[in-house]
Amino acid sequence: MLTDAAAGNKTSGRAIAIRVLGLMPNDAKALRLAEKALSDDKSDVRSAAAAALGDMKARSSIPKLREVLDDQEPSVALAAAHALILMHDGDAYEVYYEVLNGQRKSGKGLIATQASILHDPKKMAELGFEEGIGFVPFAGIGWAAIKVIKKDDSSPIRAAAAKVLARDPDPATTIALVDAAGDKSWLVQAAALEALAIRGDPSVIDTVKPYLSDENAIVKYTAAATFLRLTAIQEKNQNLKTLKK
Repeated sequence: MLTDAAAGNKTSGRAIAIRVLGLMPNDAKALRLAEKALSDDKSDVRSAAAAALGDMKARSSIPKLREVLDDQEPSVALAAAHALILMHDGDAYEVYYEVLNGQRKSGKGLIATQASILHDPKKMAELGFEEGIGFVPFAGIGWAAIKVIKKDDSSPIRAAAAKVLARDPDPATTIALVDAAGDKSWLVQAAALEALAIRGDPSVIDTVKPYLSDENAIVKYTAAATFLRLTAIQEKNQNLKTLKK
């Protein structure tokens, strides 16, 4: 049944059949069907294939998922990025960096033209609320916070990207998160500050300080927790240096 649906003419049917293959992590045939669907002519099906491979934790498919990171449809690239994150593959951070920062560190982008979905707040919001929720982990960002955001606001998906980037070891990402802490959206600010806390780099303490007096309680309290965590790390590092001497 699933094989027939995956090869059917109806896009929605193909997408559903491919997406549920993720429930069969050790099935070789399911793996082959999902990998084949990565080259489907419909983006919904390609997204479903990437998501399914992520659910399978299909490490043998990592090279194919890396190729999909350059898909011209952002929803597909995000699905592939999330799948790679689930398998702890660092190549995925490029996509999240672009969502947060507007461009990739490598210079490449999801779409070559200026009409990119990343420059269209309304479409970005649609991606975040509809497709993106399936692929982008919102982690600690509460649903109540998401609901208050206007439909034409891209901040939820950018905040989610900031959360994922907390684990990116590239120093350039620290700079991007520092910039995001000054974003006009409090949701992005809070997510960026939380990511900086998780990264544990005391060099950004002075950057965090101004937000201790922010008017928004969520930003202010997140900044406070971040400041305390980074200060503790700094003190620990200093004590270790003293002991070594």
